[in-house]
Amino acid sequence: MHADWLIPDWPAPAGVRAVFTTRAGGLSDAPYDSLNLGDHVGDLPAKVAANRALLRQALGRRAVFLQQVHGSEVLALDATTNDGLQADACVTRNAGVACTIMVADCLPVLFATEDGALVAAAHAGWRGLAGNKDGKGVLESVHAAMNTDARILAWLGPCIGPSAFEVGAEVKAAFEAVQSEAGRLFVPTSAGKYLADLPGLARLRLQALGIIDIYGNDGSDAWCTVLNPSRFFSHRRDAGPRGNGFGTTGRMAACIWRA
Repeated sequence: MHADWLIPDWPAPAGVRAVFTTRAGGLSDAPYDSLNLGDHVGDLPAKVAANRALLRQALGRRAVFLQQVHGSEVLALDATTNDGLQADACVTRNAGVACTIMVADCLPVLFATEDGALVAAAHAGWRGLAGNKDGKGVLESVHAAMNTDARILAWLGPCIGPSAFEVGAEVKAAFEAVQSEAGRLFVPTSAGKYLADLPGLARLRLQALGIIDIYGNDGSDAWCTVLNPSRFFSHRRDAGPRGNGFGTTGRMAACIWRA
């Protein structure tokens, strides 16, 4: 593992390992410097392939990359699962593959059962987190797919933080329609605009599912992808009006696997 990558600080069961990559340790040139793992952002395909090979070498197993669409589909991984299948979460009992989620502001959520038999990963932007009209989003879909009576632990990785994530009133309304208490995680900034606490919203959803062992991102600045440009890619920062001049950015990965 590269020294700059994040190793989750959580009481994961024996035999479960996880990592969150940063910008460091890859071969891509600016603005994808250097460990860009996204094959859909304009980086040279050979560079992306080399970076993914570096990640797989570090993990010691095959990281399976999804085609993420801000939905709630969950894919069960096994040794034969190919890259590029459409889903925003994955789950596995197979020790030969790593559940892998790419992010550049959205929230990655990793899961493990207390007995270490089952691991999962979810891509939770606000759309996937809020879910459909019935309130079923990506976290609820992962919980259903895990289908276990075992205690589940969750780890929240870096994402756009509460001081940077400005959203419209429709986003606030989508979360309040499911959980009225979600309203306290939106701070008004101007007419019809709010700063949203994405990791806080994820914690509310997880707690509603009975998952209370939640670790990682507490909403502080150190976890914010926007505020840490030397360490994290951020789509909103780099593609925004004050961005890097290229209008794009790379992708990081959160991975979890059974050793």
